[in-house]
Amino acid sequence: MSLAERLLTLARAKGVMIATAESCTGGMVSAAITDIAGSSAIFDRGFVTYTNAAKVELLGVNQATLDAHGAVSEAIAREMARGALARSNADVAISVTGIAGPAGSDSKPEGRVCFGLAMSDATTAQTVEFGAIGRAQVRINAKDHALTLLLEALT
Repeated sequence: MSLAERLLTLARAKGVMIATAESCTGGMVSAAITDIAGSSAIFDRGFVTYTNAAKVELLGVNQATLDAHGAVSEAIAREMARGALARSNADVAISVTGIAGPAGSDSKPEGRVCFGLAMSDATTAQTVEFGAIGRAQVRINAKDHALTLLLEALT
């Protein structure tokens, strides 16, 4: 059973709705969930906010936070997740923002991805360094990690 199938089963059993806020994955988390028949029972909506302007306009990310930390940061991942939760009918929201590659910098290397998870009572964030494994693989790994975080949150 795939991660998305496991998530669908668990979320349905718990009566939980999910929202996503994605940047570097460009909707891959949402697509993985909605590829499964019956996903409308647990998936409310997804936001693909690739630009900083989209993060501000659609998710309510604070421009001052962007200026202070940059888009690839746990601070932004938290704000993205909280924004998706506030702007949806979901019980839990996941966010993904990172440097898929092929470029990066010393301070924000290729393969760095920040994840946020928001529920009504808490918001968490974490950073994963996938490394310079190529754009496609970073995005796949980020999608899988986001699905795993959702599963862990519901368990």
